[in-house]
Amino acid sequence: MKYIFVTGGVVSSLGKGVVTSSLGALLRARGYKVTAVKIDPYINIDAGTMRPYEHGEVFVTAGGSETDLDIGNYERFLDMDIPEGSNITTGQVYQTVIRKERAGEYLSQTVQVIPHITDEIKYRIRTAGERAGAEIVIVEVGGTVGDIESTPFLEAIRQMRFDEGVENTMFVHVTLVPYLETSHEFKTKPTQHSVATLRSVGISPDAIIVRSKVELPQDIAKKIALFTSVMPGRVFTSYDVANIYELPIAFEEQGLGRVVEKQLELEKVTPNLSVWQNAVQVMKRPGNEVKIAIAGKYTAMPDAYKSLLESLEHAAIANNARLNVKWVNTEEVTEGDIAEHFEGTDAILVPGGFGIRGIEGKIRTARYARENKIPYLGICLGMQIAVIEYARSICKLEQANSSEFDQYSPHQVIGLMPEQLEVEGMGGTMRLGDWPMKVEAGTKLGEIYSVPNGGTVMERHRHRYEVNPEYVQQLKDAGLVISGVTPGIKSRGAGLVEAIELKDHPFFVALQSHPEFKSRPMRPSPPFKAFVAAALRHQGKDQVEA
Repeated sequence: MKYIFVTGGVVSSLGKGVVTSSLGALLRARGYKVTAVKIDPYINIDAGTMRPYEHGEVFVTAGGSETDLDIGNYERFLDMDIPEGSNITTGQVYQTVIRKERAGEYLSQTVQVIPHITDEIKYRIRTAGERAGAEIVIVEVGGTVGDIESTPFLEAIRQMRFDEGVENTMFVHVTLVPYLETSHEFKTKPTQHSVATLRSVGISPDAIIVRSKVELPQDIAKKIALFTSVMPGRVFTSYDVANIYELPIAFEEQGLGRVVEKQLELEKVTPNLSVWQNAVQVMKRPGNEVKIAIAGKYTAMPDAYKSLLESLEHAAIANNARLNVKWVNTEEVTEGDIAEHFEGTDAILVPGGFGIRGIEGKIRTARYARENKIPYLGICLGMQIAVIEYARSICKLEQANSSEFDQYSPHQVIGLMPEQLEVEGMGGTMRLGDWPMKVEAGTKLGEIYSVPNGGTVMERHRHRYEVNPEYVQQLKDAGLVISGVTPGIKSRGAGLVEAIELKDHPFFVALQSHPEFKSRPMRPSPPFKAFVAAALRHQGKDQVEA
């Protein structure tokens, strides 16, 4: 295997994940088997217990790992399921080394950062590549050079150059070049200092990718190359674009793909970038525009809904439409002003989440969409909310609720899953990863998944609560359509409810799963694609296939 290591400097949140993803896309477009690995230097075992406002969404892999959101970017750009073990954290590494020490695997040895911690890091990187059957592994090191937490990981990748050979390794450093509007200057000094810091730990970058508002002038790029000892022609710009799917094309036009070929001694290949070119063409000249309201509680942090936003974008591209999102904070939605919050929107989406904050606003939102025939898509908690609202309004169970929000409710139509009752601890203990969903024949869901006569599809999950099976028949008798269930669960009567819908509504569909985790630019999630098409019909326009 060959390895590309992506590091960052100056400030965090420069877009290393998108750079890593774009590199993968360029190599995939050349026909190589590629995978990507994210290193997070925090001591948490995984991202599962972190606040969305601080860290963004928790992305769930097919195997059930709760990972950094960059793994989602990798899957979308590489059009593949990233294998387990591809999100490496300090917590995982130290936990394993300490467990081995306690088991006596290091008898007579003093366990140290070098070689024991660095060897474990290298083992995990190589194993992730082997699991994916990759020819090229792209490794993103989180944080910035100079962070004390990153030191063991930088040392490990430094060693890998000697282990694997210069022709099999490449170091790409992402940095910031500020632009001063007042003096109309690009300031390269932060980049020079960042590279100097990287070189102080024994790593010299083979290429530099500069984050800037606009593409760097050639004289500035040459100056950076000179002062950082990088070969001329190996300084590239990650400049502001309207959509991240423009970046693979931008990098290819700047020659990044050719530099990677040369560094890793790859055959020169003309890449097939048609997927990205087609997507960009639709986004720049769409036939329609669709306005979707996202009613949640993390609205001040769009990255908390990263995969969901990307899924809507994929669906908009497939429907030849420009996506316009309106954020609605459900903590602020009251009975008196609910119409104002959704004025001018074509459809309403209620996403997943945890905790009681903003719940009543979400319930009001579901009722507003149901009563006013506005297309509605509920995801995870968004499905549970729709069930609570239906139980209250249609089944006349006025105090219906979830046991997550009200343990004393006489009608807990949403309850803790039986297998969760004995669970101890929070991390990695939910129903996670890919699970089958049996789609009922003759339903809207069957139409959405192209299985009109019924069938089984796979979607990803991340939840502890489910529709209480004791209320399923009552809900069905009142007209709620249970259009998807988990097959093979006999103890729950009809099975765990996976999806619901309404018959007398243009589009009211909700799923317990998170289909956004499997959406790709080239293969949009079926529920999201159908949802955007319904939004266009709501405004009186039929979808136009891109």
